[in-house]
Amino acid sequence: MKHLTEEQIQRMIASDPDAPEATDEQLAQAKPFDEAFPALAEAMRRNVGGRPKSENPKVAVSLRLDREIVSRFKATRPGWQTRMNDALRDAAGLIEKHT
Repeated sequence: MKHLTEEQIQRMIASDPDAPEATDEQLAQAKPFDEAFPALAEAMRRNVGGRPKSENPKVAVSLRLDREIVSRFKATRPGWQTRMNDALRDAAGLIEKHT
């Protein structure tokens, strides 16, 4: 990878008509994104994706298990972690299943 000099970088910036360097005056007038585009910023905050928040979230742990145990649960295909959780709940005497 070739390293560019500051002079080369400045020439490349100056030669790009679609992305001229901002002037000091423009930078002084700049606003934060959420002030310049409040509706879009709010929509982006609401649409963060992922799962809905759980009322009873799971707790991440690091646990060393026998290879055969993990293989047996994984062989049951998708949802094996939930089935393992249910088996542990049953073993702990917590009959009601929480997924």
